[in-house]
Amino acid sequence: MIIRKIFKSSGWRATRNGSLIRQAAILLSLYISSGCLANLTSIDSVRVHQSPERTRIVFDLSAPVEHKIFALSNPRRLVIDLQAAELKTGFSHIDLTSTPIKAIRSATRGGSDLRIVLDLKDQVKPRSFPLKPILQYGDRLVVDLYTADQQIAPVEPKSDRISRQMKDVIIAIDAGHGGDDPGAIGDGKLYEKDVVMAIASRLKEYFSNEPGYKALMIRKGDYYVGLRKRTEIARKSQADVLLSIHADAFKTAEAKGASVYAISQQGATSEAAKWLAEKENRADLIGGVGGLSLNDKDDQLAELLLDLSMTARMAEGLEMGQSVLKSIKPVTRLHKKQVEQAAFAVLKSPDIPSLLIEIGYISNPAEAELLRSARYQKKMAKAIFEGVVRYVDEHPPPGSFIAWKSRGGADRLATYEIESGDTLSSIAVRYRVTAKSLMKINGLSSEAIRIGQILKIPTT
Repeated sequence: MIIRKIFKSSGWRATRNGSLIRQAAILLSLYISSGCLANLTSIDSVRVHQSPERTRIVFDLSAPVEHKIFALSNPRRLVIDLQAAELKTGFSHIDLTSTPIKAIRSATRGGSDLRIVLDLKDQVKPRSFPLKPILQYGDRLVVDLYTADQQIAPVEPKSDRISRQMKDVIIAIDAGHGGDDPGAIGDGKLYEKDVVMAIASRLKEYFSNEPGYKALMIRKGDYYVGLRKRTEIARKSQADVLLSIHADAFKTAEAKGASVYAISQQGATSEAAKWLAEKENRADLIGGVGGLSLNDKDDQLAELLLDLSMTARMAEGLEMGQSVLKSIKPVTRLHKKQVEQAAFAVLKSPDIPSLLIEIGYISNPAEAELLRSARYQKKMAKAIFEGVVRYVDEHPPPGSFIAWKSRGGADRLATYEIESGDTLSSIAVRYRVTAKSLMKINGLSSEAIRIGQILKIPTT
């Protein structure tokens, strides 16, 4: 029946030199194959992102696709088979530096299936999953590769606290989004992830150059870190403050202004319940260094201790947020004059006062132009820095250099005799003061010093 229809529509006739059956078979084959080709899922682009957690490969698809994945050895390869798929892009543009992948190649199988082969430098553990369309992205297939020694999260090493050494105030700085998650997008493809990374990097510079402070970047490049993982990195690194930097967006271009968020009562309550319910959390410490474990406490006492901790952090976040608002007000318009409260996941650490700072509306063309400007990024970072420092100076963590300075320790002087190899900068670092303050106290016009010279130094 199908053959008759094909012949009728095509106008073909049997000839003396050709077999009707042979012609029909050819036509039927072409008919079936053209139908199959019309239903192939296309791979429109391939992206590779490297992070401390993993190497992520993203296939942008025209529709969902069935796939399977398996490894081969001698040599090491990872094979990704996709059913009824065709490749509409190449691999030559992909930078594989610092990844466990040597090369990527492909071939068709069975006329309609596609095989992609990753030639590997190292043994990897793969994980694959599909993603549904969202915002500007369509269907995607994600393949994550984990090397044997790859860290799940980049954790800053704990400070080596000698008995005579004073503690730094550790500021964890979280640049929102990253990698395959660009965040909000402004005019001219201005990505939120890039703007907030630029401001976060400026913040790191300011805190790193301030005596008594240490800056910790939650993500150090263009890769994505899970929301829970961000607070986990801050806690494991014993951070005293967590700042999460974002840019806002709205469906209309009129919305504008910066905002500061702290954890809400509802968010704090739900997080406390989650901590009490999960055994691994109860075994952890709350309250930072010298904190308390909930593991050996009965439910009622554990709930009370956690509630006290969450309530205290919420109050600290609100007060610190108000200090930051005061600093950024001269720099930009405020969306709200008071600290707002929400149940954002990144704010939910039970023992770190945390803020989420929306630096402006990237969906507003005028504010997008400001956010694109390096000068404005610097001004915004400086304002956030000054707001946090003002709060910490008034509420310094016990045992920190800032606490000692707030008690008037910086007004007391000791003496130091210059030895071979000393520089003014190295002495300033050793005693947690600035080289400029040493010059002022000692009446020096330059950083030049000589062996045997006696310097006056602020100390305990």
